Amino acid sequence: MHVGMSILFQNPGRRLSDREVYREELRLADLAEPLGYGSIWAVEHHFTGYSACPDALQFLSYMAGRTERARLGPLVVLPWHDPVRVAESLVMLDNLSDGRVIVGMERGIAQTEHEGFRLDMSESRGRFIESARMLVNALETGCAEFDGEYVKQPRVEIRPGPFRPFRGRTYAAAISPESSVVLAILGLGMLIITQKPWPDTQAALETYRATYREINQGEPPPPAVASLVYCDRDAARAAEMSRRYIGAFWESSMKQYGLFDDHLSATRSYEYYGNFTEDIRAYGERGVQDFFVGLQVTGTPEQCYRQIMDIRGYTGADSLVAAFSYGGMPYGDAEKSLRLFASEVLPELKKLGPDPGWGQDPGWS
Repeated sequence: MHVGMSILFQNPGRRLSDREVYREELRLADLAEPLGYGSIWAVEHHFTGYSACPDALQFLSYMAGRTERARLGPLVVLPWHDPVRVAESLVMLDNLSDGRVIVGMERGIAQTEHEGFRLDMSESRGRFIESARMLVNALETGCAEFDGEYVKQPRVEIRPGPFRPFRGRTYAAAISPESSVVLAILGLGMLIITQKPWPDTQAALETYRATYREINQGEPPPPAVASLVYCDRDAARAAEMSRRYIGAFWESSMKQYGLFDDHLSATRSYEYYGNFTEDIRAYGERGVQDFFVGLQVTGTPEQCYRQIMDIRGYTGADSLVAAFSYGGMPYGDAEKSLRLFASEVLPELKKLGPDPGWGQDPGWS
C-alpha cells in the first residue's frame, strides 16, 4: 500500500509568522522520503491561514530538487486557472522530476477564494469540467485545444512535451455524488477526502465505478484516501491530541468554507454542501466535530493500522495521503507522530501488496 505525506501550511490565528510556518513545514517535508513516505502532496489555497499554499506546483518543484524517488502530488483548483498553463506546468514538473508527478485537481468550495479571483462560484462546475477535459487530453496528446462556454483554447503544442502517459495517475477530489459521476466520465481516479459517513462514500464509489466501466470500457483505478493522522504510543494522549488539533482543523475548515451559514445551499452546483449546514444544526457543532475527528486515522500504531484496514475495506483504496501537521499542533508533536507512524505502521502497510506504481518504471519504489 502506498502512503504519502500531505503538507498543509496551516497557520490558524497567526500564532506564528508565515515565514516560521514555512520553515517548519519544509523541515517536515524533508523527512518524507528518508522515512519511507512514497509521495509528497500539496493542496492549493489562497488568501487565509487555512492553508497558505497558493502555488502547489511551485512548492513541489522545490521538493523535486530535494528528493530522488518521492512522487509529487499537486492538488490544483482548476476553475482558478488557465488550463493550458496548468498543463504546461504539470508536464514541465514531470520532465524535471523524471516522471514522478501524480496529478490532482478539484473545483474549490470556498467563497472567499472565488471572490478573491473575481469568479462566480455558480460557474465553477462548468469551468471545472471544461478545464479538466482539455487538461486530460493535453496531458496525453501534448496538444491543448478546446471550444467550450468557459474555455476557448486554439490548438497549441505543450513544450516540453509529455514523455509518458498521465492516465492512471490523474485524480480529482470528489465529495458530492455529482462530482463522482463527472470523474468517471473524464476517466479520472477518485481522491476521497475523509469527511462524510462511509456508507455515503461507498454509495458514491459504486456509482462512480459503474459509470467509469460504462464510459471507459475498463476498470477504474483504486481510489486514494486523504486523512489527517495522529499516532502516539499512549492511546489516551492520542485521543486528547486528536480532539484538540483535529477539532481545531475542523473548526478552521467550517470557517474557510462558510459551512456555518446557508450560502452554499443557495449557490448553483453547491446545493449538496448545504447538507453539512443542516447536519450541524441537527446534531450540533460538537456532535459533528466529534464525528469528523472519529473519521480520521488516530491512536496507537496498532489502532492506526486497524483504522486504515477499515478504510481499505470500505473503499478498496491502495493509497493513503496522510497529513500530520494541522490545527496549530506544535511541530515537535507533529514530527513525533509522523516518525512513529513511519517506524511502526508504514512497514505493515507495505506488506499488503505492491505500491500502485502510477505507471512508473518497474525499478522505482
